[in-house]
Amino acid sequence: MINLKDKVAVVFAASGDIAGAVARSFSEYGAKVYVTARNLDSVKALAKDIKANGGRAEAAKVDALNETEIDNFLKEVVADNGKLDIVFNGIGVNYSEMGGRPPTTLATFEQFMTPIEKICGSQFLTSRVAAKYMMQTRSEGTILLLTAALSKSKLPNLAGITAASAAVEGLTRVMATEWGGDDIKVICICAGAIMETKRISGWIDASAKEYGIPLEQLIAQYKAFDILKTNPTLKQVGETAAFLASETGIVFNSHIVDVDCGKLNIL
Repeated sequence: MINLKDKVAVVFAASGDIAGAVARSFSEYGAKVYVTARNLDSVKALAKDIKANGGRAEAAKVDALNETEIDNFLKEVVADNGKLDIVFNGIGVNYSEMGGRPPTTLATFEQFMTPIEKICGSQFLTSRVAAKYMMQTRSEGTILLLTAALSKSKLPNLAGITAASAAVEGLTRVMATEWGGDDIKVICICAGAIMETKRISGWIDASAKEYGIPLEQLIAQYKAFDILKTNPTLKQVGETAAFLASETGIVFNSHIVDVDCGKLNIL
């Protein structure tokens, strides 16, 4: 049973599709949700939507790569609520930020490091600041990270984001080990390609144009290794996050939880 009644949750990078779905799910199960992003208008709209559906939500502008902003915001959340129960960071990189998909022999060091610094770096910052406040308030909270199935894939021309995805998983295990003594659980959601997200659809469109491959062919390649005839939805990702943040989710502490409906090419 998922029960997040009276829990205090903060969602970073909430302007993204996955983080937005997670925030909605937290709210549906009773949590008070703070949604943050660099784009304030986007998270204001999300908070408005959550409240229109009977939930409790507040929006704020926070850069999930700025430790000072993260710290100041979480300090305010704790001051207002006396605790911090759940943190989720849904940060990702856009296709353009990686400079396309250059071969590893041609990719610049900056192109390689960009997804590592942004994805893994942000997860490091939000997680460690959240843990500090959870320890201070003895919240015994849950820190949820997000990675991509690229961590377990063998795809060419994606060295940086593949390395970043694997790094987030390693970071999850380390932090779970360090903070378990304070009853803080750390879990990573590994989302497969969710076709309804702007990021995946954008990648497919950009790849089709760059390589002159029909759009239908690329979509078929994404689905070629599906075990079932269905793909995960944003709502299902949100429901999974809410379950992991609940008391029952403690059984997955330190684990990487695949949300992909099963893939033949993923271990």
